Amino acid sequence: MSRPPSDATALRVLPSGEQPLSAAARAYNLQLARIDKLRTQLAELDALGQQHRLALHEAVAPLRLQVAQRRRELALALDAHLQGKLLSQGQAAVAREVLCRLARTLAEEGDDAMRKLHDRHSPRTLAQLRQDHADAMRQRLEAVLGEPLADDGQDLSAEQLVRAGMERLRRSQQEAQDRRRDAAQARKVRKQPGLARREAEQHGADTLLRRLFRQLASALHPDREIDPAARLRKTALMSEANAAYEKRDLVTLLQIQSRAELADPEAVHRLPDERLAALTLLLKAQVAELERERAARQGSLAAEFDLPEGISPNANSLLQQRIDQVRALESELSGLSHDLDEVGDERRLKRWLNARR
Repeated sequence: MSRPPSDATALRVLPSGEQPLSAAARAYNLQLARIDKLRTQLAELDALGQQHRLALHEAVAPLRLQVAQRRRELALALDAHLQGKLLSQGQAAVAREVLCRLARTLAEEGDDAMRKLHDRHSPRTLAQLRQDHADAMRQRLEAVLGEPLADDGQDLSAEQLVRAGMERLRRSQQEAQDRRRDAAQARKVRKQPGLARREAEQHGADTLLRRLFRQLASALHPDREIDPAARLRKTALMSEANAAYEKRDLVTLLQIQSRAELADPEAVHRLPDERLAALTLLLKAQVAELERERAARQGSLAAEFDLPEGISPNANSLLQQRIDQVRALESELSGLSHDLDEVGDERRLKRWLNARR
């Protein structure tokens, strides 16, 4: 299958005649191939997530609506029984507990009528229960952090407290990681005489990236273009170059250079090994960033779709998760339908409530 011209491997060094590629050229080409692979994996993750969202909407959303409707019907049926004198005190307490649980679930999904129904039967309103949960969450987080959460006197929800606590924990971990990295760097300075050479190589790579961006900025400056169509094209390319430079995305900068016809396509084949080594350093950093992005994307999808810990999002794991969701919803729907039948008959209602005491 042919690769699109925007692929990173279009920038690779090709052998000249019988002369084999140098080690520097092979290392450079290897990083380009890794970048292509990672970009493909990121695109596949995006497509996979979109496909799964659509499949979930088609398979799961209708079942969720049916489950919500059955819950609502059951809550209203129990509310009707609680208005009369059919139930004993113990049975009424059980009916009230079941009703409040159902109504709370529906209220958290945005059903205001169910919120009011819950608050009418519960000794504590949903707002009070949320505050209780937030207070308990605050105590646990402050115990873990060993310090109070700074919130400027605001009443934060449990979700906001979790975010604040996780952010504070993340900062603490980052600070500890920075201290360890600085200590490790200091040890390297003492133990590795070659460190100065590598720092010089990194400085050369940074200079190369900066020089490439400045060349693009000079050539693509839209204010220097008279033709409106060409100005629009240069504006778009310059915007893309700015974003690429911000992310230290060497491949995209080189591709923009090629698309704008600002460089000889054959020039890369004549680069000296020292220049290729500097480019390879930049490519390695880009590979590391893409690997971090891939891990973050995988974690985000796993969290969004409630995958079990340790399970990566892929076609098989998401399909199994969708099957499990459908089965769980169908089972709940069947159970709710049975409960509605039981609650609809006065004699069976009492047995149903007694079984839940």
